Amino acid sequence: MKENNEVIKMKNVLVVGGGGREHAIIMKLAESKHVDKLYCTPGNAGISKYAECFNVSATDIDGVVALAKEIKPDMVVVAPDDPLVMGMVDALQAEGFMTFGPKANAAIIEGSKVFSKELMKKYNIPTAFYEVFTESEKAIAYLKKQNSYPAVIKADGLALGKGVIIAQNEEEAVQAVHEMIDNLKFGKSSARIVIEEFLTGPEVSVLSFTDGKTIVPMISSMDHKRALDGDKGLNTGGMGTLSPNPYYTEEVAKECMEKIFIPTMNAMNDEGRTFEGCLYFGLMLTPKGAKVIEYNCRFGDPETQVVLPMLDADLYEIFEAVYNHELDKVDIKWHDGSCACVVMASGGYPESYPKGIEMNGFDEKGQVEGCFVYHAGTKLSEDGKFLTNGGRVIGVTAKGETLQKALDNAYGGVSKIHFDNAHYRKDIGQRALKALD
Repeated sequence: MKENNEVIKMKNVLVVGGGGREHAIIMKLAESKHVDKLYCTPGNAGISKYAECFNVSATDIDGVVALAKEIKPDMVVVAPDDPLVMGMVDALQAEGFMTFGPKANAAIIEGSKVFSKELMKKYNIPTAFYEVFTESEKAIAYLKKQNSYPAVIKADGLALGKGVIIAQNEEEAVQAVHEMIDNLKFGKSSARIVIEEFLTGPEVSVLSFTDGKTIVPMISSMDHKRALDGDKGLNTGGMGTLSPNPYYTEEVAKECMEKIFIPTMNAMNDEGRTFEGCLYFGLMLTPKGAKVIEYNCRFGDPETQVVLPMLDADLYEIFEAVYNHELDKVDIKWHDGSCACVVMASGGYPESYPKGIEMNGFDEKGQVEGCFVYHAGTKLSEDGKFLTNGGRVIGVTAKGETLQKALDNAYGGVSKIHFDNAHYRKDIGQRALKALD
C-alpha cells in the first residue's frame, strides 16, 4: 500500500529460461512494488531461492502454455532466443496471457542472419558487406576471389551463440564452410551461411526496450567473448561484461539512435513484423561510424547481468508498458557509477567439461557479500549443496562508483567462491580502463 492509500494489485510473474540472464531478470522483478510471487521454468539452483521453479523445458511451448494455465500468472516473460523464434509468445498470447518478448515473426531478426542482413541492406542500416551461400563450392570460390582475412562466416540460424567463425586464413575459412554447409555442424541452422567483411573497432552492446512505437536504449555494455585472457582462445557465450561502455559516448549514442535504432524499429514495422520486447544491438564502432554486427531478439547474456543492476526504474512497469504500447509513458533512469561481471566457468568450457562439482563460498541463497551472484549453470544436490551444471556456471557481479571499484568488488566476490577447475578471465575490464585513461 502506498502513502496515498492507493491499493496496488500485486502481480505474479512467470519467467521462462534457466540461466544468468533469467536470474538477473528475476532479481530485478523481485524489487518491483507490483510483484508478489515469481515463478521460473526450468530455473536453476540460484533462481530457486527467489522463485518457485518447475521442470518444464524453456523450448517446450505446449508445456509452458499448460503450466501458465495451471499457475495463472499475470505476465509471462519469455527470455531465451529459441522459444521466441519458435513462437512461444504467439502461443501464450493466443491463450490470453500478457507477455514480454517478441512474436515469432519479429524474433526472426535474430533467428535468421540472412533476414537481418537483408533488412539492413533494404533500409540502409549500416552493417558489414556480405554475401549469402547454400553451396560450399560457391562459398569457397567467393572466399578465394575476395582473399581478405580475417573473414567472418556465420550460420544463418540459431547456434547457441557459437555459429560465428572468424577465419584467420583461407584454410580456416574453407574448413568452416565445409563444417557448416556440408557437415551441418549446427544442424539446419548452418545449411545457409553468411560470409561478411571483418569490421574493426571497439565493440558495444546496446539492449533496448521497444513497443514498436518508442525505442529506449538501455545503458551500454562491453562483452568479453573469448575464453582466455588477452582476448585469446575460442569464442564463448561471454566471459564477463561491464557497464557503461566507455567507447559509447553521447555523440556515438546520438548517431546510433538516428541511423540504427529508430530505423530498425521502423523497418520492422514496415515489414509487418512489429518488434515488442528487448531488441539487442551488437555494434562495431568502425573508423567509418557505428555498424551493426548482429541483432538479438532478447536480453543478451551476460550483458543483462550488468545492465539491469544499473536500472533505476520498475522493471515490471516497463514490461507492462511494452505490452500495452505505452512505453513513452514510463520514466526510465539509470544509476551513476559502473557495474562489472566476471563469469566463472567450468574447466574445459566452451568445449567439453564435467558437471556436478560441489561449489563452496555461498550463503544459503547462493550469494556472496558485496556482490550479486547470478547463477547460470547450477543445480542443488539432494542435501541442498550447490553443484555445477553447465559451462558458464555463475556471473559474479558488483557495482562501484568507478569501473575500477566495480571490478575490484566483482573479483573480490570471485575470490570467495571455490569449485574444482573453475575457469575465469583475470583481465575483464582492462581494455575499458585503458580507454578511460
